[in-house]
Amino acid sequence: MKRSISLVDYASSDESDTNSAKEANDAPESGSQATQSASKKLKKLPPLPGYLAPQAPVDNPALHQGRRRTTPHVEGQFAAYVYIPLFVERQSKLYRLLLRIFQAARKLVPILHPIGISQADLAPHTRELSPPEQDPFELHISLTRPVYLRAHQRADFKRAVHDAAKAKRRFSASFATISDLTNDEKTRTFLALEVGAGHDDFKELSERLTPTLRSIRQKEFYQDPRFHASIAWALLDGTARAVSQQVQGPEQGRDRPSTTERLEDFPTIPGFPPSLIPQLRAEFSQQVVDPSVGRFEAEEVHVRIGKEISKWRLQD
Repeated sequence: MKRSISLVDYASSDESDTNSAKEANDAPESGSQATQSASKKLKKLPPLPGYLAPQAPVDNPALHQGRRRTTPHVEGQFAAYVYIPLFVERQSKLYRLLLRIFQAARKLVPILHPIGISQADLAPHTRELSPPEQDPFELHISLTRPVYLRAHQRADFKRAVHDAAKAKRRFSASFATISDLTNDEKTRTFLALEVGAGHDDFKELSERLTPTLRSIRQKEFYQDPRFHASIAWALLDGTARAVSQQVQGPEQGRDRPSTTERLEDFPTIPGFPPSLIPQLRAEFSQQVVDPSVGRFEAEEVHVRIGKEISKWRLQD
């Protein structure tokens, strides 16, 4: 590599002594004199106004029904996961079944939170004030755990998901049973419909992503995966204390709840009652396995990276 060459201005030989003397007086000062002169000219820049300063993400469980970030935010890191969507029409038999399952479960677990079910359908007497939603909603059947990508890894990860989708034909699947599952961090428990037919197809898709996950040192999917669509959830004991500590941090803004609201708004349970799943299975199993209710088509693979969602159709 070539060194940069300093350019120096020299006085021409035909200039007068007066000009030479003037240039000598105008020459840059050296040593401590130059430093002192420069320090007088430098001024401290004013701080950026608040609306321009970058804001660090605030993990406020009060804004998310007590749910909290289980992995600390890292600048330049993006949470991601891959899933197959199931679009549920609100006039379908499946939606009516989900509604009945949730209503029965909430009798034993009053703090249960629905996933996708309209509040207007849960409280019909409020329909005049809040008309029921008409648009379908998504249930997700995960093909990966949550993974965490650096900015430069996003394109390769999306390419891997694209390649997996394009190598797989669309397939039929159906639900087989009602189950309860707990997340890896033991902060939430879920009520879910577990996949029966189509399990091997989901597993094939998931395993196509394993080499990529290993290459970026992320956890691969479970060795004995239970593919499912979660339909409701509840906070587990131990979460309330963590939530209280999290919310009591140095947060600013009007959305911060009071201490009383924090403790009362996030009730928890030690787990689902032992009788819950057997009772739900006894009452609803026949409808869950009914092909006209629990059968669906897996047609697309989605990947969410941060707030961005990319979609690819499976082969026809």
